[in-house]
Amino acid sequence: MSETFRVDKFVVPAHAREEFLDKVHAWLAVLKTQTGFVRDAILEQASGLGEFNFVTIVEWENGDFFEGARQAVAALHRKMNFDPYELITRLGIRVDIANYKRVERAMAAE
Repeated sequence: MSETFRVDKFVVPAHAREEFLDKVHAWLAVLKTQTGFVRDAILEQASGLGEFNFVTIVEWENGDFFEGARQAVAALHRKMNFDPYELITRLGIRVDIANYKRVERAMAAE
């Protein structure tokens, strides 16, 4: 199996930046301890006309590790008494979340 990427894109209002980043850092810290974790990145838009001003990327060895990671993050949320949907609604954050795989260049027929 090939590596899989979890890519979360966010539109975060300026007033919500610090609270949003505190939560993102907390769940990425948990993900880093999970089996299958390869690496992560938090990106903040520096220029351009793109809609999303934050992007998080987590690379996994393959998609088989998503369920364990999801359960670990859910446990963290329970421990923190945290509801991510409440945060998104309260702060006016918009999200686009999906899993991606690497596109391999097709070989031309010889």
